[in-house]
Amino acid sequence: MSAAPPPFPKSEETVGQTELELLQLGPGPFEDEPCLRADAARNRARLLEAAERLVAEHGAAGVTMEAVAAAASVGKGTVFRRFGDRTGLLAALLDHSERKFQAALLGGPPPLGPGAPPVERLRAFGCAMLRRSIDELDLQLAAEPSAERRHTFAPRRFLRGHLALLLRQAVPDGDSELLSHTLLAYLDVALIHHLTEQCGMPSERLREGWLDLVARVTRTEPPAA
Repeated sequence: MSAAPPPFPKSEETVGQTELELLQLGPGPFEDEPCLRADAARNRARLLEAAERLVAEHGAAGVTMEAVAAAASVGKGTVFRRFGDRTGLLAALLDHSERKFQAALLGGPPPLGPGAPPVERLRAFGCAMLRRSIDELDLQLAAEPSAERRHTFAPRRFLRGHLALLLRQAVPDGDSELLSHTLLAYLDVALIHHLTEQCGMPSERLREGWLDLVARVTRTEPPAA
């Protein structure tokens, strides 16, 4: 990444003694002159928004440097200067998505963000993850880490830590660490791809399955249909 995003709202949520970390994949702040930083940030956001639309409409295969330039109404050279190549663009796009999702968890409106009971937040978390994964399926599959890195990958650590926090609140007598791994496995992007694309399972069934799983783990009633 060539840019550092503006700071997200702080949350008092912690996992153990460690504050939930915000994902940082890129090298750091803008290297532009200070007077150009605001313009650079706006241009970068505009390009990423165009790339997001292309992913939603055509999948990751539709995200090319030329297509993003056309969608953002800029020259192709602008896209290359900002991201280097298509790999850099896709990495920036995934990072952008991760940061927005983390911001929603840490400081967005409830029930996904703070302010709702833990069981409601667990339900909202899984439903939001399912929607996001289905919308960005090609992109997330392309960025899936190798098996030996899967559980140490920064975004996954953040999400598992968030689940563990909510589980400690919702099920104080449970093993929140192991349960968080179990719940996160349900939301694995490779599994979602298998169920939706290879098995033809409707997304609504996955959503209902998540709500049922949360109800069983937390020993609560599922929400009314």
